[in-house]
Amino acid sequence: MTRILLVLLVLLGTAGAVVAYGDPKRISAAGDVMSTMLKKRIAAATAAADAAQARMVDIPRGTGGEFTALAKVNGINAPMVIDTGATSVVLTYETAKAAGLPLELLTFNVELETAGGHTRAARLSLDSLAIGKLVERSVPALVVPRGQMKTNLLGMSFLDRLESWEVRADQLRLRGYP
Repeated sequence: MTRILLVLLVLLGTAGAVVAYGDPKRISAAGDVMSTMLKKRIAAATAAADAAQARMVDIPRGTGGEFTALAKVNGINAPMVIDTGATSVVLTYETAKAAGLPLELLTFNVELETAGGHTRAARLSLDSLAIGKLVERSVPALVVPRGQMKTNLLGMSFLDRLESWEVRADQLRLRGYP
């Protein structure tokens, strides 16, 4: 639709030049100017659309009804369940260890209610957390003691940093800031 409007605009511009100038050389020059302007406009619109697409990740709903993604925590792969009910990103002890986090320095003093019951967790900050092309730095997170959880949770301490996130049918769309 946009391209049709642009073609019509070129035709109208050329017709206007014919009426205004009457000189074939001036008409040709006006047509060239219009073509150049439109090419630049199309290139800018295409670049903007590509940039917006690059900062977007679509996640399909799993067979159990949850949304899961393969994240990179400090550069290592970590499967995560997206949990909008979780205030924070929560890592299992095993994932935190694989990510090279200083577990021996942590104090497990944060009271936490999980689907599995009550536990304690330790606060820390992740150097980086990436879902596809969306990368956030210095993300607040919690780590639970060994064996307290079976899966990592991607909670609001990550999701709140995004421009938006939405669920439509069986797709979760995460959109980062441009």
